[in-house]
Amino acid sequence: MLGWSINLFRVAGIRLAVHYSFFLLLAYDAWTGWRDDGWIGVACSTAIILLLFTCVTLHEFGHALTAQRFGIRVPRILLLPIGGMAQFETIPREPGKELAITIAGPAVNFAIVALLWPVARPSTAVFESDLALSWTLVAQLLTTINFGMGCFNLLPVFPMDGGRILRALLALKWPYLIATKWAVNLGKVLAIAGAVVMVHFFDNYLGALLFLFILMAGDMEYRTVKRQIAIEEHWAATLARLAQTPPALDITASPLNPPLPNLPEPPRLE
Repeated sequence: MLGWSINLFRVAGIRLAVHYSFFLLLAYDAWTGWRDDGWIGVACSTAIILLLFTCVTLHEFGHALTAQRFGIRVPRILLLPIGGMAQFETIPREPGKELAITIAGPAVNFAIVALLWPVARPSTAVFESDLALSWTLVAQLLTTINFGMGCFNLLPVFPMDGGRILRALLALKWPYLIATKWAVNLGKVLAIAGAVVMVHFFDNYLGALLFLFILMAGDMEYRTVKRQIAIEEHWAATLARLAQTPPALDITASPLNPPLPNLPEPPRLE
């Protein structure tokens, strides 16, 4: 399923790809824009989606480029209707590395907010032209998107960034598998609570579906980590057994040198 994608371009050796289902989101959003405001609605809705996923792409490149600094290969970043996903060859188990890679994504969003804030901040000044007003509105939209994205990703719902930060902090004290288990279990509770809030208070079934997807993704990653650690422990035990010093062999009793039979002593000559 994740292979159904279109490759766009490469940055620092990382391929950016778009899943085919992303175009269903674009089509649905364009249709809602047309229903509300005709072609202007189509243009505005499409522009907002493209701006949103530009911010998602920058967020994922924050993770990916930081991972490359630690020698971790990142083959591609895949854009899906529910967001982006940087695909690492390996996930580091050192808490310091995982913290740096994880924090890099939200840090990009907050850096964009800081850069745009001088333009986007509320002001009572009179704009000199419609163009200045338009750029200010775009800056305000991007500021809102990035601030919301950065805060949302810091929720401690594994495997979102906040959940990974929690796992890295727990791994400072406990073994990696136990830290993952606690982060996943807390993430499940919060994901279920998030889905309920989305449906009950906001009537947002798509948001509830997103939380349920996050719940399943966290459980899948825990199972993967558990299986990898079990395989590593198995091979470590096997190599330890093979590395043990073999028992000394009695070469006097080998098949090529069988023991001599007990022969009677020869008679003594007097």
